[in-house]
Formats: sequence, C-alpha cells, structure tokens
Amino acid sequence: MPEKTYKKKHLTSFQLIILGFAGVIFLGTVLLMLPFSTLDKVSTPFHEALFTATSAVCVTGLVVKDTGSYWSMAGQTIILVLIQIGGLGVVTVAASVSILSGKKISLMQRSTMQDAISAPKVGGIVRLTRFILKGTFLLEAAGALLLLPAFLPDYGGKGIWMSVFHSISAFCNAGFDILGTADNPFPSLTRYSGNAFVNVEIMLLIIVGGIGFLTWDDIYTNKLNFKCYRMQSKIILMTTAGLILFPTVFFFVCDLKNLSAGKRLLAAVFQSVTTRTAGFNTINISKMSEASKAVMIMLMLIGGSPGSTAGGMKTTTFTVLILNAIATFRSKENVGAFGRRLEYPVIKNAATIAMLYFNLFFLGGIAISVYEGLPLLDCLYEAASAVGTVGLTLGITPGLHVFSQTVLIILMYLGRVGGLTLIYAVFSGRDKGNAKLPLEKITVG
Repeated sequence: MPEKTYKKKHLTSFQLIILGFAGVIFLGTVLLMLPFSTLDKVSTPFHEALFTATSAVCVTGLVVKDTGSYWSMAGQTIILVLIQIGGLGVVTVAASVSILSGKKISLMQRSTMQDAISAPKVGGIVRLTRFILKGTFLLEAAGALLLLPAFLPDYGGKGIWMSVFHSISAFCNAGFDILGTADNPFPSLTRYSGNAFVNVEIMLLIIVGGIGFLTWDDIYTNKLNFKCYRMQSKIILMTTAGLILFPTVFFFVCDLKNLSAGKRLLAAVFQSVTTRTAGFNTINISKMSEASKAVMIMLMLIGGSPGSTAGGMKTTTFTVLILNAIATFRSKENVGAFGRRLEYPVIKNAATIAMLYFNLFFLGGIAISVYEGLPLLDCLYEAASAVGTVGLTLGITPGLHVFSQTVLIILMYLGRVGGLTLIYAVFSGRDKGNAKLPLEKITVG
C-alpha cells in the first residue's frame, strides 16, 4: 500500500504574532508571581500577576496594584522590560536579536516582520528594523535625560530610575508610573499637573511613539517635504493633529473650569494626547463631565497609528471610514485622499476592524456592568481603555472581581495584537474560494 504523505503545517506570521505576545505575557506572569518581585517579598496571586503582565506587554497601563508602592525594583524592571517588548512588538524584538547576533534573516522571518510593523513590502525590512531600534533607544534615552531635571530634585538618586521608567513608558504609550506611595497610590502624573516642561516632554514621547515607525522613516527620509510622504504618513499626521486639536478645544471650553487659564489649557492638551493609548493623566479623570468622558471613550477606541507602539483600531481606520462617508455623501464611486485612490479591500478592512473593536468594547462594558452592578458609562470607559490599550481609569479597575479583571485582560490582549492580525490568525487557511454567489439586492439606511 502506498504510504500516506502528510503535509507539514506551518504557523502563519499572524499566528506567530499572537502566540508570541501570549508567550511573553505568560513568562512575565510567572516572574511577577515570585516573591522577589514585590516590596513585601510575598507571592502575587496568579490573576493579579497575569493582569499586570498583560497590561505591560499590551502597553495598556491598567493596574490592580500600584506599581510604585507594591512592586520592588526587580518587579518594576520586569514590568519595564515587558513594556519595551510590547511597545516594539514581540516579533520585532526577536528579529532584532537575530540581526544583532549576525544571523541571516529568512524570507519567512522577513514576512513576519513585515506584518508585525505594517510595512508595505518585504524589501528593506532589515534596514527598517535597524532604523526602528536606533530611533527607539535614542528617543527613549533623550527623554530620560530631559526628565532628569524634574525627577532628581524630588527623588534624589532614585530620580534617574524614575526618568528612565517614565520615558520608556511614555514612548511605548504604556501609561505605567512609579510615583505612587502606600499613602497615595495610583497618582499617575497629577503631581506634575502644573509643570509645563514635564507635560510637554511626556506628550512629545507619546506622540512620537504613536505615529508609527513608517512615518518616522518618511520624516527621516523626506524631512519637511510633506508632498513626498506616503499617503499613509500624510493621513496619520493630519489625523493625529486633528485628534489633538479638536478634543483640546472641547475639554478647554466644556470642562476643567476649576483651573486657571494656563493650567486649564495644559490639562486640556495633555488629556487630549494621552487619551489615545498613553494612559497617563494629570488631573482626576473621574471628576470630568460625562460629555468629556464620552469624547475620551471615542479617542481611546481610535488609538494610535499602525506599526507604532500604540494600540486601538488606529487613526488610519478612523480616517478611511470618514473618507468613505464623504465619498458616499458626494456620490463619488472612488474613495481617495491627497490625489490618490484607496483600494476597496482597505475600506472593507477598516469597516471590519471598527465593528470588531466596537463589539469588544460594548460587550465588555456591559458584561462588567452587569456583573459588578456599576454604572454603564464607567464600565464602558474601562472597557474602551482596555481594548484601546490606553490605561486611563475612573478608579474602578483595582476593585473589580476576578471575572471582570479577566474580561479586561481579554480586551487588552485582543486590542494590542490588532484587529486584522486576530482575524487573519483565526481564519487563515480556511476555504478561500472565489466563486461568486448569485446577486440579490437589499436596502440599507
């Protein structure tokens, strides 16, 4: 009888990405459970360690234990390493190790790297990875040096660690802070709400980390010649500017009225920037109006840009949907921007991703609200913060039960690996027949 031949199945690049993130989260969880990771030398329960590791790798910033007063220097270092890996991307870090060790990168590895950083083509991927590494460490080092004058006078020698930690956390859009104490846990950057230098420095790190590695490459290559940028970079920069400007005006006019004009403007700008996946806050978010919280939910769901350290459904997804709506209103067949036409699959993907994130956010918020008996708006805020990998909280996350924390863990993980990555990882290899079914029209709208 003829021997049966079995075709060896290989994991797709998208499956490698989601499994890579899961593996790093598991390793981080094990390390954070060990007694040396806490100040009191006690073992951390599995679900709390898992929540913290997931939040760090997914660069979210939601926590159930105050990072500054609960975790030891070793624990904070583990969290910072997880943040760095999560910010750069598991695949990018693994590929970087191979590049630095002089190993040859295979075509499969290059393809995986392309998907991980949303590069347009495989060619030049190694050069781009080197550029990302150099740019990341240079910007993080510069950020740490610039934060020293603020932290050294307040914390002495510990201010060096404070500067390094918050620079990496800001650049990676993580939102973790180590400013908390046993008497004042979960403060974020409220102590520096009036310090314009710290505010501006953190905002710049957040913005640069959130615009995406390909946008860096465009700026580095073409300098200020905006016309030579890729359409994607143009959309990202214009959308980012708009999503900072308009919410700033809204927060300044409709909220924060108890602050002086200067502090009010600074707080409005900072909250507008940080809401899109960074997770730091300089004021008490829970005291803001419900209208402002609703605007923040929208910003958290949009998130940063593709191929960046940020999460969310991405600025390009949001803009493509807006452009599609404008084209429909104007009865135009094609959707475009900056003199270029968008492909139909891009529009289709944008609609799918938006629906995926909306469903995750809405169902997660309802599940937490029903289980905990808390106001729906508060729970939707936490759910949006988790799936958008933001980390802002109205203060309810540390008090949630294990079930609700598990919901947030799932949302953080799915929000970080990305909508398309998740879809392609699950459905790759399925039947892809192109046979067209009979056409029948339905009415929408």
